[in-house]
Amino acid sequence: GRFTIQLMGFFFMTVFMFATAIPYEHWKNHNHLAFVVLYSFTFFFSNFGPNSTTFVVPAEIFPARLRSTCHGISAACGKAGAIVGAFGFLYASQSKTDPTKGYPPGIGTKNALLVMGAVNALGFLFTFLVPETKGKSLEELSGENEEEGN
Repeated sequence: GRFTIQLMGFFFMTVFMFATAIPYEHWKNHNHLAFVVLYSFTFFFSNFGPNSTTFVVPAEIFPARLRSTCHGISAACGKAGAIVGAFGFLYASQSKTDPTKGYPPGIGTKNALLVMGAVNALGFLFTFLVPETKGKSLEELSGENEEEGN
Protein backbone atom coordinates (compact mmCIF):
# COMPACT_ATOMS: atom_id res chain seq x y z
CA GLY A 1 0.00 0.00 0.00
CA ARG A 2 0.91 3.64 -0.26
CA PHE A 3 1.40 3.92 3.49
CA THR A 4 4.11 1.24 3.44
CA ILE A 5 5.79 2.72 0.37
CA GLN A 6 5.94 6.15 2.00
CA LEU A 7 7.23 4.73 5.29
CA MET A 8 9.95 2.77 3.52
CA GLY A 9 10.92 5.80 1.45
CA PHE A 10 11.26 8.11 4.43
CA PHE A 11 13.00 5.46 6.52
CA PHE A 12 15.70 4.74 3.95
CA MET A 13 16.07 8.41 3.06
CA THR A 14 16.78 9.05 6.75
CA VAL A 15 19.25 6.17 6.98
CA PHE A 16 21.17 7.17 3.85
CA MET A 17 21.13 10.88 4.71
CA PHE A 18 22.67 10.19 8.13
CA ALA A 19 25.10 7.71 6.55
CA THR A 20 26.14 10.53 4.23
CA ALA A 21 26.24 13.26 6.89
CA ILE A 22 27.85 11.68 9.94
CA PRO A 23 31.15 10.63 8.27
CA TYR A 24 30.95 13.57 5.83
CA GLU A 25 34.62 14.54 6.23
CA HIS A 26 35.67 11.01 5.30
CA TRP A 27 33.53 11.06 2.15
CA LYS A 28 34.75 14.54 1.25
CA ASN A 29 38.45 13.78 1.66
CA HIS A 30 38.80 10.09 0.79
CA ASN A 31 35.90 8.45 -0.99
CA HIS A 32 33.88 10.60 -3.38
CA LEU A 33 32.34 7.60 -5.13
CA ALA A 34 30.79 6.21 -1.92
CA PHE A 35 29.34 9.65 -1.18
CA VAL A 36 27.73 9.77 -4.62
CA VAL A 37 26.34 6.24 -4.21
CA LEU A 38 24.83 7.00 -0.80
CA TYR A 39 23.38 10.28 -2.02
CA SER A 40 21.97 8.48 -5.08
CA PHE A 41 20.22 5.95 -2.84
CA THR A 42 18.68 8.87 -0.96
CA PHE A 43 17.19 10.19 -4.20
CA PHE A 44 16.07 6.73 -5.29
CA PHE A 45 14.07 6.30 -2.10
CA SER A 46 12.79 9.85 -2.37
CA ASN A 47 11.26 9.03 -5.74
CA PHE A 48 10.22 5.53 -4.69
CA GLY A 49 8.42 6.66 -1.54
CA PRO A 50 7.24 10.18 -0.78
CA ASN A 51 7.48 11.49 -4.33
CA SER A 52 5.19 8.83 -5.79
CA THR A 53 2.67 8.96 -2.94
CA THR A 54 2.52 12.76 -3.12
CA PHE A 55 0.52 12.48 -6.33
CA VAL A 56 -1.62 9.46 -5.48
CA VAL A 57 -2.72 9.99 -1.87
CA PRO A 58 -4.31 13.47 -2.28
CA ALA A 59 -6.36 12.20 -5.23
CA GLU A 60 -7.71 9.43 -3.03
CA ILE A 61 -8.34 10.99 0.37
CA PHE A 62 -10.16 14.24 -0.47
CA PRO A 63 -13.95 14.26 -1.05
CA ALA A 64 -14.96 14.22 -4.73
CA ARG A 65 -16.42 17.74 -4.75
CA LEU A 66 -13.15 19.20 -3.39
CA ARG A 67 -10.72 16.67 -4.86
CA SER A 68 -9.29 18.70 -7.74
CA THR A 69 -8.96 21.90 -5.70
CA CYS A 70 -7.33 20.15 -2.74
CA HIS A 71 -5.08 18.13 -5.03
CA GLY A 72 -3.95 21.39 -6.66
CA ILE A 73 -3.27 22.97 -3.26
CA SER A 74 -1.32 19.87 -2.20
CA ALA A 75 0.74 19.98 -5.40
CA ALA A 76 1.45 23.69 -4.96
CA CYS A 77 2.58 23.13 -1.37
CA GLY A 78 4.87 20.34 -2.53
CA LYS A 79 6.43 22.61 -5.16
CA ALA A 80 6.86 25.42 -2.63
CA GLY A 81 8.53 22.98 -0.24
CA ALA A 82 10.91 21.87 -3.00
CA ILE A 83 11.87 25.47 -3.69
CA VAL A 84 12.45 26.21 -0.01
CA GLY A 85 14.47 22.99 0.35
CA ALA A 86 16.65 23.65 -2.70
CA PHE A 87 17.46 27.26 -1.86
CA GLY A 88 17.58 26.54 1.86
CA PHE A 89 20.20 23.83 1.35
CA LEU A 90 22.21 26.13 -0.94
CA TYR A 91 22.41 28.80 1.74
CA ALA A 92 22.61 26.48 4.76
CA SER A 93 25.43 24.39 3.31
CA GLN A 94 27.77 27.37 2.99
CA SER A 95 30.84 27.17 5.20
CA LYS A 96 30.74 29.05 8.49
CA THR A 97 34.21 30.47 7.98
CA ASP A 98 34.69 30.60 4.20
CA PRO A 99 31.36 30.83 2.32
CA THR A 100 31.21 30.99 -1.46
CA LYS A 101 31.48 34.58 -2.69
CA GLY A 102 28.10 36.27 -2.64
CA TYR A 103 26.56 33.98 -0.02
CA PRO A 104 26.23 34.54 3.72
CA PRO A 105 27.88 32.06 6.09
CA GLY A 106 25.80 28.95 6.71
CA ILE A 107 25.94 25.95 9.00
CA GLY A 108 28.16 23.89 6.69
CA THR A 109 27.40 20.92 4.45
CA LYS A 110 27.63 18.27 7.18
CA ASN A 111 25.18 20.11 9.43
CA ALA A 112 22.86 20.82 6.49
CA LEU A 113 22.82 17.10 5.67
CA LEU A 114 22.07 16.30 9.34
CA VAL A 115 19.15 18.74 9.26
CA MET A 116 17.87 17.05 6.09
CA GLY A 117 18.14 13.66 7.82
CA ALA A 118 16.11 15.02 10.74
CA VAL A 119 13.46 16.37 8.34
CA ASN A 120 13.29 12.94 6.68
CA ALA A 121 12.79 11.38 10.13
CA LEU A 122 9.94 13.84 10.77
CA GLY A 123 8.42 12.83 7.44
CA PHE A 124 8.56 9.21 8.58
CA LEU A 125 6.70 10.11 11.79
CA PHE A 126 4.12 12.30 10.04
CA THR A 127 3.34 9.43 7.67
CA PHE A 128 1.50 7.78 10.55
CA LEU A 129 -1.09 10.58 10.28
CA VAL A 130 -1.91 9.68 6.65
CA PRO A 131 -4.73 7.15 6.20
CA GLU A 132 -4.00 3.91 4.34
CA THR A 133 -5.96 3.79 1.11
CA LYS A 134 -5.12 0.27 -0.03
CA GLY A 135 -8.16 -1.77 -1.00
CA LYS A 136 -10.70 1.00 -0.38
CA SER A 137 -12.92 2.76 -2.91
CA LEU A 138 -12.75 6.52 -3.35
CA GLU A 139 -16.27 6.84 -1.94
CA GLU A 140 -15.33 4.78 1.12
CA LEU A 141 -12.21 6.89 1.74
CA SER A 142 -14.01 10.22 1.49
CA GLY A 143 -17.12 9.07 3.38
CA GLU A 144 -19.40 10.24 0.56
CA ASN A 145 -21.80 7.30 0.85
CA GLU A 146 -22.40 7.73 4.57
CA GLU A 147 -25.74 9.16 5.56
CA GLU A 148 -25.91 12.72 6.87
CA GLY A 149 -27.54 11.67 10.16
CA ASN A 150 -24.83 9.22 11.21
